[in-house]
Amino acid sequence: MRDPYEVLGVPRSATQDEIKAAYRALAKKYHPDQYSGSPLADVANEKMQEVNEAYDAIISGTSAQGSYQSRAYQTSGTINDYSTVRSFVSLGRIDEAESILEQMDPAARDAEWYFLKGQCNYQRGWLDQAYTYFTTAYNMNPNNADYKHMYESIRNQRTGGFRTGERTRGGTDVCSVCQGLLCADCCCECMGGDLIPCC
Repeated sequence: MRDPYEVLGVPRSATQDEIKAAYRALAKKYHPDQYSGSPLADVANEKMQEVNEAYDAIISGTSAQGSYQSRAYQTSGTINDYSTVRSFVSLGRIDEAESILEQMDPAARDAEWYFLKGQCNYQRGWLDQAYTYFTTAYNMNPNNADYKHMYESIRNQRTGGFRTGERTRGGTDVCSVCQGLLCADCCCECMGGDLIPCC
C-alpha cells in the first residue's frame, strides 16, 4: 500500500481535523454514485477503496481509543456522513456501513437512515428486514426516487412469486423440502416403488 499520508495528500504533521477534511473531500470526489454507468466506475471504486484504507491506517495509528468510524464520522456525538455509508455499501463493506448507522441517535434517524439500513439488509439477502426499512423510508419521503424505486422493487419481489430461501413453519427451507422429496422419490424408484407418481 502507498504511504497513507500521500494518498490523502496531507503532511505527517496534519491534525485529525485536517485528515478528516482531506478524507471527506476525496470521498466526495471518488464517491461511486458520481460514476454510476461511467467507464471510470471501476477506477473510482479502486481509488475510493485506497482512500478508505489510507484513512483507516492513519486514524488507527493516531489513537487507540474507539473504532475509526466513531472518530471519523462523529460530530458532537452525531454521525452525519450518509455519503460515506453509501460508499461502504457500494463497496460491500456492510459491517462498517451498519456500524456507522447504529451509532446514530435513534431520535435523529430520518428517511435516509432507514433507506441505507434497508440497503445493508438487502445486500445481506435479508429481504424481509430490507422491506421493512425501505417501506419506512418511502413512507417518510415518498417523493424520493431512490426510496420509491427500492420500495417498489422489493415489494414486487415479495409479491411476484416464490422467494428463494422462504421458510416453512417448522423452520425448514422450502427448497430443502422439495429437494428432499425428489431424493426420496429417486430412492423409492430404485427399489421398485414410486413416492411421486407424476415424476
